[in-house]
Amino acid sequence: MLVGSAVRRVAIVGGLRIPFARSYGAYATASNQDMLTAVFRAVVERFKLQGERLGDVAAGAVLKHSRDYNLVRECVLSSGLDPHTPGLDLQRACGTSLEAAIDIGNKIALGQIEAGLAGGTDSISDAPIVYPRSYQQLLLASYRGRNAWERLSPWFGLRPRHFIPVLPAVVEPRTGLSMGQSTEIMAKAWQIGRAEQDQLAQQSHVKAAAAWRDRFYDDLVVEYRGLKSDNNIRADSSAEKLAKLRPSFAADGTLTAGNSTPLTDGASAVLLATPEWAAKRNLPVLAHLRYGKAWAVDFASGKEGLLMAPTYAVPAMLRDAGLTLQDFDYYEIHEAFAAQVLCTLKAWQSAQYCRDVLGLPAPLGSIDLGRLNVKGGSVAIGHPFAATGTRILGTLAKILAGDASAKRGLISVCAAGGMGVTAILER
Repeated sequence: MLVGSAVRRVAIVGGLRIPFARSYGAYATASNQDMLTAVFRAVVERFKLQGERLGDVAAGAVLKHSRDYNLVRECVLSSGLDPHTPGLDLQRACGTSLEAAIDIGNKIALGQIEAGLAGGTDSISDAPIVYPRSYQQLLLASYRGRNAWERLSPWFGLRPRHFIPVLPAVVEPRTGLSMGQSTEIMAKAWQIGRAEQDQLAQQSHVKAAAAWRDRFYDDLVVEYRGLKSDNNIRADSSAEKLAKLRPSFAADGTLTAGNSTPLTDGASAVLLATPEWAAKRNLPVLAHLRYGKAWAVDFASGKEGLLMAPTYAVPAMLRDAGLTLQDFDYYEIHEAFAAQVLCTLKAWQSAQYCRDVLGLPAPLGSIDLGRLNVKGGSVAIGHPFAATGTRILGTLAKILAGDASAKRGLISVCAAGGMGVTAILER
């Protein structure tokens, strides 16, 4: 639960993002700072915040250069906000920006601030590339030298291997497995087939394409570097086309490039405030952020699936809210992989899992799939790691605002490190 949520309501004023782009393409020369600054500037312009001091800005990136140690504050200084606005860098893998929104929400609920900005950014195209630690140690040994000989002698150990760069990899240090390999294990454990994964992926593309065609995203996405819309969406996606793709993570696997999220660059942000702060500025209140929960699983021992933490976080959050899984009008479950979504849904329907693992008296049950990721999910739209949470938050807030009969929506985001972040939005 948001700390102090009974004290002050947390209004979602609106979310903005740049189009999500497949890596090494439209944003090949853009940095995290470039992209996040562009989004912050768009928020400032859209909501007429030029020169305003916000209580705090929290955001982050998963892949960061050492130069970005104060990334968010640097972006704030270039955003048009009052330079007295502080900035906070945080990181919880793929749950980063949703965690940032919960952090800002807690401060608003407690009365510490009136308004704040949450967001995230990530670039695979500008990923940090470093050299081996042995080369670093050689350089430092030379730097520490007190005389010419001590500074020169370490260089006699220089070898060609020192110039082989170490590229970042999306693998778990504890297991050495990529996220895709880990999800293959989950898919086998839960008996999730290729056809159902492809079907979910195809629906993700169809829904996203329809949302763009219906201009749903027009006021959620701002043009950046010549790109006006997400460029991974395949309006002509079909089960037949997806079935032709080869497995990506295991020779006998079921995960492919078509039912997994692509490597993506992008940034997003959401403006949160008290309803009173918004009313003073004639700004809309699309929805309210009411509950949030983070969890982690024991994946390193092999006992649990890497991306199963939301299966714990959601029921714990439902207990806080006094709700059931069926008490929602819309569900936004991050599609790291189609298989991961299907594993999560199957776990909530399993009496054995809910009883023996989650300690629940009964299964959480099923959801109406027609209410799941209704404007497309990460498989179609893309997944710049730290940017996905506020992409989803802004989308769901707009969906709720546009449906007079809707009361609430559920967000579930799995994350590297065996973690998960979840939230509940209400009108």
